[in-house]
Amino acid sequence: MFPAHRPRRLRTTPAMRRLVSETTVRPRQLVLPMFVKEGAEAPAEIASMPGVVQHTRESLRKAAVEAFQAGVGGIMLFGVPATRDAVGSGATDPDGILNAALRDLRSELGDGTVLMSDCCLDEFTDHGHCGVLTATGEVDNDATLEVYGEMAVAQARAGAHVVGPSGMMDGQIGFIRSALDEAGFTDTGILAYSAKYASALYGPFRDAVESQLSGDRKTYQQDPANAREALREVELDLAEGADMVMVKPALPYLDVLAAVAQVSTVPVAAYQISGEYAMVEAAARNGWIDRERTVLETLTSIRRAGADIVLTYWAVEAARWLDRE
Repeated sequence: MFPAHRPRRLRTTPAMRRLVSETTVRPRQLVLPMFVKEGAEAPAEIASMPGVVQHTRESLRKAAVEAFQAGVGGIMLFGVPATRDAVGSGATDPDGILNAALRDLRSELGDGTVLMSDCCLDEFTDHGHCGVLTATGEVDNDATLEVYGEMAVAQARAGAHVVGPSGMMDGQIGFIRSALDEAGFTDTGILAYSAKYASALYGPFRDAVESQLSGDRKTYQQDPANAREALREVELDLAEGADMVMVKPALPYLDVLAAVAQVSTVPVAAYQISGEYAMVEAAARNGWIDRERTVLETLTSIRRAGADIVLTYWAVEAARWLDRE
């Protein structure tokens, strides 16, 4: 009686496959990264990220409402300032583009969605690094922490529910937690970019924020060859008070994501970054792959690996596709 076992019985119909599906992706699990540009008069598409734009403050409001209505779980906001300096002073300026846009969105959406903000200096510095530099050009870890603390408080004051320190400075979570608590923002959460790798896939994002970086960030972002190091970073961030931890990028690091999910005592996020987005969009536009199926397959794989939350530029589209099922 060969074969006695026929696993295909559980794949016979769409209803059967839906019944036994092990991994789900829901709109509430998706976070939409968004860019807002100071002084912009109209939304401008990012050439290397077709379909993604640098928003004006007004178009940002409308797009954020659209994301909320689609059921997306949150928004991660990045600012593109008109001017930059060596210490990224626009990041802590209450009237800087990121803080002003946070106030806009909090006023528009209240607590209806989770409003997250990038707590890093790379968009605001004229050298493009994630921190302030020493006289000899190295990123000064401890001096940078001081600025991160100010930046986090400014973002919380502007309306962020969660701040996202992405600079990979040692001790950044503990320092920001103390700064927020001392300023009275004990309810403001921290999404720790615990395992952020020095990836080749950030190029389109740097176009999106008009990065001034020359060189690389290998002295503070993680070596793509290292996995155990990611677990150490997660352990340290948890000990310092992280409310959520994240792996970035997502698809090239699913093994790391799975390992982090096994040890984390808080929700785990993964960021499906600009290069991942751009590769799928380019292949789809050339007719080489089915765009919708590919997007949903990538999101499912990230969830299957252990992510509770996925930051993705397809969040709104994916949410509509998922609700159609």
